[in-house]
Amino acid sequence: MGFRFLDQLAQSEGVQFSASPRFRAETAFWNSRKGKVLLLKPQTFMNDSGESLAALLHYYDIEAKDVTVIYDDLDLPSGKIRLKVGGGHGGHNGLRSINAHIKDTSYTRIKVGIGRPTHGAIVDWVLGRASEDDRADEARIFHILEEELLLILAGKTDIAANHIHLKLNPS
Repeated sequence: MGFRFLDQLAQSEGVQFSASPRFRAETAFWNSRKGKVLLLKPQTFMNDSGESLAALLHYYDIEAKDVTVIYDDLDLPSGKIRLKVGGGHGGHNGLRSINAHIKDTSYTRIKVGIGRPTHGAIVDWVLGRASEDDRADEARIFHILEEELLLILAGKTDIAANHIHLKLNPS
């Protein structure tokens, strides 16, 4: 989920990812309206993504509070998104790895719902191709997330969360 969002962001902003062997990742610099943002797509297994992030944070002397992680969440229905600062891993192995490697859990988390499968294995659900409806939900979420990303990166997650909620639940 995070990779797909970063790929969309990179395409819309004209940013190119390149291999960064030092971090076992693909990285890109995005010159946003609010400043330079370093984008990271770990090339480790998801369960080891904390290794990649920790190496990058150490090299660039970045604090956890300046990190935003985007990931899929089985317990959140498709088409839903939640923002949270700090906390545990909630059973997500990617977050478990990040928490184990960087220790400071004050980073921002963006959970994008994918829901649970009605049948079949969870691994197949997570790694498989989403349905047409789920892809439409994802496109809508990504569009809204792009609109609110600068607020999130500025640490204004409460404001961004309110904007996202209103955009997803207009009435």
